[in-house]
Amino acid sequence: MTPGADPPRDRTWDDSIHAIPDDVYRSLDEQIAQAGGLWQEGPEDQDCAGRTMFDTPNSEDGTLTVLLPAAQMERLQSQSLVRIESRRDGRTYLGVVVKGPFADPDGLRADAPIVVTTSVRGGSMFLPRYHGRVQVEVMGERRDGLLVPPSRRPLPNSPVFPLGDEETAAVLRVAGNVRLGVAESHEQLEVRFPTTSKLVLPRHTGILGTTGGGKSTTVSGLIAQLQAAGVAVVLLDTEGEYTAIDQPTSDPRMLQALRRRGLAAAGVENTTIYHLIGRDTRNPRHTRRRPFSLTFANLSPYAVMEILELSDAQEERYLKSYDICCQLLRELGIFPRNDEDYQQLLELDDQESGYPSMTLTHMLDAVRAIANLLAGTPWQEPDTPEFRGKEEHFARLVKQHNLSKHAASWNALRGKLRRMQRLRVFDNPQAASIPYAALATPGSVAIVDLSDTDSPQINNLAIAELLRGMHEYQDAAARAAEQRDAPPPAVVIVIEEAHEFLSAERIKQMPVLFQQVARIARRGRKRWLGLVFVTQLPQHLPDEVLGLINNWVLHKISDASTINRLQRAIGGIDQALWGRIPSLAPGQAVVSFQGHARPLLVTIDPTPCRLLMVE
Repeated sequence: MTPGADPPRDRTWDDSIHAIPDDVYRSLDEQIAQAGGLWQEGPEDQDCAGRTMFDTPNSEDGTLTVLLPAAQMERLQSQSLVRIESRRDGRTYLGVVVKGPFADPDGLRADAPIVVTTSVRGGSMFLPRYHGRVQVEVMGERRDGLLVPPSRRPLPNSPVFPLGDEETAAVLRVAGNVRLGVAESHEQLEVRFPTTSKLVLPRHTGILGTTGGGKSTTVSGLIAQLQAAGVAVVLLDTEGEYTAIDQPTSDPRMLQALRRRGLAAAGVENTTIYHLIGRDTRNPRHTRRRPFSLTFANLSPYAVMEILELSDAQEERYLKSYDICCQLLRELGIFPRNDEDYQQLLELDDQESGYPSMTLTHMLDAVRAIANLLAGTPWQEPDTPEFRGKEEHFARLVKQHNLSKHAASWNALRGKLRRMQRLRVFDNPQAASIPYAALATPGSVAIVDLSDTDSPQINNLAIAELLRGMHEYQDAAARAAEQRDAPPPAVVIVIEEAHEFLSAERIKQMPVLFQQVARIARRGRKRWLGLVFVTQLPQHLPDEVLGLINNWVLHKISDASTINRLQRAIGGIDQALWGRIPSLAPGQAVVSFQGHARPLLVTIDPTPCRLLMVE
C-alpha cells in the first residue's frame, strides 16, 4: 500500500470472500494516528542496516535480535559495533554483534520441506527470499556523551546502524602506540594499547595457547613494538627461541603475511643476550653476548631449600648451618663491616634474600666443617680463605647449637650443595652478576638465554634471582623518579614456559618462591614493573597465578576443562568468543586488555623478526 493512500474498503476476490468491516479500518486508522501517522523513511534512516525484533520466550537479558534485509547482511559481521536508536522513548544504545549473521527464509522455517527439497535438488530459482538475523549484546546507553549501563531494553522496530571504523575505535578504546593486530570483521581497525596507561604495562599479562597457535609470533611482535616505544624488556627464554630476534624474518610464510598487512621484515634493535657463565647461547653469532654469574647472597635460604627439594631433615641441617655461617661471617668481620652494613642487616628479610656477602662456597665449607666435627673426623681446611684456621670458631658454634649427628642427612645435604657448586654459576669471578641497571634501560631488550642449563632447578634459581633483583632495582628507580616528580621507566619481564616455573605442583613444593613472585607482582604495579606469563600448558597454571593476571591474549585452546576454568577466572568475555577459542586459526586470539572497552577477536600481526624454532 502506498503511504498516505486510503485503504480499499470493499474489495473482494470472489463471492466467498467478504469485505472487511469498516470498523476494523477505523480502528487501524486510530492506531496509526496515535503512533504518529504512517511511517515514512527519512534521510536519517538511509544508513539503517536492520531493526530490532520483538522479544520471544527465549530472549535473554542484555541481548536482542536484529533483523536485516539480505542486502545488508555484509554490514553486520561478528563483533561489529552498532548504534540502536530507540526513538519512541528517545534513547540511544550501543551494542556488539555476538552471533551471526544468519540467513532466514522469509515467511518460512529454514527446515521447511519445500526449502530443504529445493536446496537439495539445486533449484535456486525456487528458493524463497531471505533476510538476515544477528544477535546483539547491549554494551550500554548513551547519555550526555557517555556510555552508561542500560536501565531499559531498546524497543522493538528500533533502527540499527553499524558504526564506522573511526567511531568503533573510539568506543572500544583501542588506540595507542603499541599495535597488536587488527580486529576481526574490521579490516581497517587496528587494536593497540598505550604504554603510558597504568591499566596495561604495570598490570600483568597472560599469553596462553596450544603449540602452533601463534604465541611466539605474539611475544616477538610485542617485544618489537615495546622496544620501539622505549620500554625496557627482559625476556626469560628457556628454549633460546628468541635469541635471533635482532635479525629480520626470512620465513616465506611470514614474509607473505607481512606484505599482505603492509608491514616490513625487521629485526629488534638494541638486543643483548645474557647467559650463565660456562653455558652457551643458542645464537653464538649475536654480536652482544654477556655471560653472568648468580649471586648466592641474593637468594633467600628458604627459596634455595625449596628449589633444591630438600627433605625435612636436610632443611633442618641447612638452616642450622646457615645460622652458624652467618654468625661466623659476623665474628670474622666479613659482614657487617661498617654502620651502613649494620643498617642493611637490620632491614634484612631472609624470606626475600640471603645473608649479604655469603657465597655458596662459604655455605658448603660450613656444612662440611660441621659434619666433620659432629662425626669426629679430622679437620679439613675449608676452600674459603676466610674460614681457614678457624676450627675453634666452628667447634664453639657447633656446641652452641643442638645439632643432629645423623650422618646420612648431612652427606645428602653436602651432595646437593656440591652439585650446585660444580655448575660454577654462583659467585664466579670470571663473570659479573646480573647488571640490573642495563636491563632497565629504556628501549633495551635483554634476552636471558637459559636453554643450555639442562636443569629446571638452575633455571628457577636464575629466574628467582632476576625477579628479585629487578624488583629491588625498580623500587629504587621509582623512589628516585618520585623525587623528580616524574614517572619511573617502564620495565616488562616476559617469562616463557611459565608453567615450568609456576605450575601448581611447583607452587606446592615452593610456596616461599611463589610468595616472592606474588609480592613482586603486587608491588610492581606501582613501580611500572609488569610481568608477562607465556605458556602452552595453561592447565598447569594454578589459580594463584591466574589471579595475578589482568590482561589476556588467548590463542587456540582445545581442552574444554581448561577453557571452563579460564572462564571462571576471566570476566567480560562473552560466550560467543569463548566458543571460538577451540577453533581459532594460527595467529588469531581473543584479546582482553584492561584499557579496552570489551574483549575482541584479533588477527595478530605477523612477526617482523626471526624465530629460531619457527624458521
